[in-house]
Amino acid sequence: MPSHHSFAGNVLVDHRLELGEGPVYDRESDTLWWFDILGKALWSLELATNTATRHDLPFMGSVLAIIDENRQLIAGDAGLFLRDRATGELTPFVELEPDRPGNRSNDGRVHPSGALWIGTMGKTAADGAGAIYHVAGNKVIRIFDKISIPNSICFSPDGKIGYFVDSKINKLMRVDVDAETGLPTGTPSVLIDGTGREGVFDGSVVDAEGNIWNARWDGGAVDRYDAEGRHIARYAMPAKRVTCPAFFGPNADRLMVTSCWEGLDDTSRKADALCGATFELGVAVKGQHAPRFRL
Repeated sequence: MPSHHSFAGNVLVDHRLELGEGPVYDRESDTLWWFDILGKALWSLELATNTATRHDLPFMGSVLAIIDENRQLIAGDAGLFLRDRATGELTPFVELEPDRPGNRSNDGRVHPSGALWIGTMGKTAADGAGAIYHVAGNKVIRIFDKISIPNSICFSPDGKIGYFVDSKINKLMRVDVDAETGLPTGTPSVLIDGTGREGVFDGSVVDAEGNIWNARWDGGAVDRYDAEGRHIARYAMPAKRVTCPAFFGPNADRLMVTSCWEGLDDTSRKADALCGATFELGVAVKGQHAPRFRL
């Protein structure tokens, strides 16, 4: 049985986002980045000054990858874009799904090789409308198709195992991956069956020891599993719809968690008083910094 822990953290940023998602930490600038997908906004938090800033976007962005000290890669419903960190200027980089105009990007993460895995879904979450893509430079390969809500894209520390979930199916999948390229080399298999439990698998990250940290959407918790899929611990959160975690800090020993109020009516939002806020879990972790995307 997993150990259960009360919330010991704090609210990092108290702006209530309709769909907070996609957090990532840039250690060079000591800055956290994340999105309000439906609010068409990119958020940043400069930790040295505790300054939170909203950056408006012309599309629904969901994933940010660090390229270098000047450039970022952003995935959105209009494709992949290069973003100038200083000016916010966006330059089209590559189309993602020109044949699926009703889709948007969702969860994604950079593999240790420098390639990006990015998932897409229908804007109304239509069954099987999305997919998961491998992006190396400007080359895009569809690696898994007929995904409804792609989430939990993350990798083992050595880059040899990939994880993902279709949140509508709620089964965390495991697949062998080429550590040099980030391309799958095997057939996905079920690592953890989350059906019949409260909430569903949303975003996940893997720590330096290979443990999987998962935001349990509608379950009000962050769960920790080992690489064999055993449930080690559950950490209660003060918002029910938590969406995605990210390691942060110079030593990657802190954990940020985004949340949302998407789909909640006024009564439910009042009952879930902190929905949409951005949190620190308040637990020391042995995380790892996000790899950079290789152009």
